[in-house]
Amino acid sequence: TPKELKAVQDSCAGNMKMMRHCRQCRADAVGLLGEDRSQEFTKDKFMAMAPEYDLAQRQEVHAGIEKFREELKAAKQAVETLHVTSPQNAPKILVAVATKGGGLVNQHFGHAKEFQVYEVDGKEVRFIGHRKIDHYCQGGYGETATLENIIAAIADCKAVFVAKIGDCPKEKLHAAGIQTVETYDMIDKAALEYYQQYVQETVS
Repeated sequence: TPKELKAVQDSCAGNMKMMRHCRQCRADAVGLLGEDRSQEFTKDKFMAMAPEYDLAQRQEVHAGIEKFREELKAAKQAVETLHVTSPQNAPKILVAVATKGGGLVNQHFGHAKEFQVYEVDGKEVRFIGHRKIDHYCQGGYGETATLENIIAAIADCKAVFVAKIGDCPKEKLHAAGIQTVETYDMIDKAALEYYQQYVQETVS
């Protein structure tokens, strides 16, 4: 189970930072974690490709990258100045995040194929691993069973961070004891802010 896997990883880590996101180690892998695209880029296919170069489009992409970098830099600076006060021996909690990457909460709950899970203690936001799930949005077919499986996959998390979520899944998650946080922000910043709120509510 995810809980057992985390316990094994924690016991093996010691003073080293444990690599927790790998699913399959391959030096020749192409694509994303969990999405192998190696067969799209074989030598034969690569040699048959015609080179394409659009300077205007390239400049537009680079401008977008620079804008994102500036936004991410500002968010990181905000995290560094964020002082989370928590009582002594405050508990560590787990939170699930719907993300398309970039260190941001930037994916709709219904579009997520997996959640990234982080452990938060008020000072640090530590990546724990991935929890694979089925798409919730299936056009009204099988969504109830899918939601039950999603809830089971993140049952040990106190909250799930999403860009957007519908009322029905939000109510079911809340009933299962999982809070929903709708935001478009840096994961570390959103998690630390939520932890501050969680501790205050728990103590009070």
